[in-house]
Amino acid sequence: MDQPLTQPKTPELDSLFRHQFELSRTAPPPSLAERLDRLARLRALVSNNEARFAAAISADFGHRSPTETLIAETMFVRGEIRHAAKHLKAWMAPRRVRTQLQFLPGSNKLLPQPLGVVGIIAPWNYPLQLTLAPAVAALAAGNRVMIKPSELVPRFAALLQELIASRFDPAEVAVTGITDHIAEAFATLPFDHLIFTGSTRVGRLVAAAAGRNLTPVTLELGGKSPAIVDPSADLAQAAARIAYGKLLNAGQTCIAPDYVFVPEGAVSDFAGRLQAAMTAMYGADPANPDYTSIISDRHYARLEGVVADAVAHGAQALRPGDPADAAWKSRRKFPPTVVTGVTPDMAILQEEIFGPVLPVLGYRDRAEPIAWINARERPLALYWFGEDVAARDAVLVRTVSGGVTVNDCLFHFTQANQPMGGVGASGCGAYHGEWGFNSLSKLKPVFYRSPLNRFADLYPPYGAKIARLQKLLRLMS
Repeated sequence: MDQPLTQPKTPELDSLFRHQFELSRTAPPPSLAERLDRLARLRALVSNNEARFAAAISADFGHRSPTETLIAETMFVRGEIRHAAKHLKAWMAPRRVRTQLQFLPGSNKLLPQPLGVVGIIAPWNYPLQLTLAPAVAALAAGNRVMIKPSELVPRFAALLQELIASRFDPAEVAVTGITDHIAEAFATLPFDHLIFTGSTRVGRLVAAAAGRNLTPVTLELGGKSPAIVDPSADLAQAAARIAYGKLLNAGQTCIAPDYVFVPEGAVSDFAGRLQAAMTAMYGADPANPDYTSIISDRHYARLEGVVADAVAHGAQALRPGDPADAAWKSRRKFPPTVVTGVTPDMAILQEEIFGPVLPVLGYRDRAEPIAWINARERPLALYWFGEDVAARDAVLVRTVSGGVTVNDCLFHFTQANQPMGGVGASGCGAYHGEWGFNSLSKLKPVFYRSPLNRFADLYPPYGAKIARLQKLLRLMS
């Protein structure tokens, strides 16, 4: 049974937090120029150290394609910074809000203000992106930031800590250690907002720890994200795009397709096309430099167990090699695996796979995938392939998920003007672009009373004036 997070004594961590907290309450909110300067320093930090970040992440994984790190991490973070810097002046401006007739000529505004100190607990699978993208939102909103990287990427964590310390005062941004002691204590600090990206299991523990301080949380979790291939879809195109979405970072992506529904008569054909697409992208050689390793021996063994359980219960696994062979295992390169003949009682359909293994399920009519999805916890992502607009819209309207990409995978996540966030067991809250700025700001409502307002009519002693006011309000309603 999962144990709640306790609060170990961590003088260094407490001192760092206290310093940021006190300044957030005593120093004036950072100006536009100060925030732009912080974003510029972060952009330079990323741009000037691309190769170092790629090397550190690859070493932590065992092997990680530098191109994947460039596309999915450094380019993404630079884009977030560029977008925030471009729009920050408008985001920071007080926002006019309509005023009800009876309160005119008074006026309303929303005033964006920094929350204070934002904590970020980052995962290992995209350590640069999922650490710094939330930090961009926090800095744009004028907050001070504390970051706790994952213990599974120690080289990356050490590099990030070194580089942040070289460009930021600890009162602005600080990266903490990754020991178990620090990790356990971090979530118990009374942040003004806490962002956690990781598993649903750990997310529950983090939310419980934060709840003891009434700390608001943004939880970016995971779950089993489905893909639906409609009868109107081009099977070859859908197979290639799903293969890419699944195998990026060797499937270690929280929004990767976790299973695929295809029309019942097309299961075998689609599985073959899927395997062919995977082979065309990554070949069958575990030494392929484009194919990423599994993060640890424990995770590799977990994937072996999930596939073995399915095969033992009657499923068929299509793959270019045996994960037990030394050529694959010594590199922690898990062979891209397509699994057919799966049933709901198998582990492969009960837990998030988080690796390069993809079950393919058949369906008789379009209502089946919708019913299946709705009978389970809300997924972080959903993917739909096809050309039938009515069938597409039925899925969009009748299912609830964190986000959707139509006729591809993953790309809803990359949209700067769209929020990224889960729902239910896949998370809560959202960030990216202005959504992140708003999530990490207090949008404070302010009412400006006019001298011409007749609010005195509401004060005692009551009498005929209240009757007149009631009559007026009835006429206005």
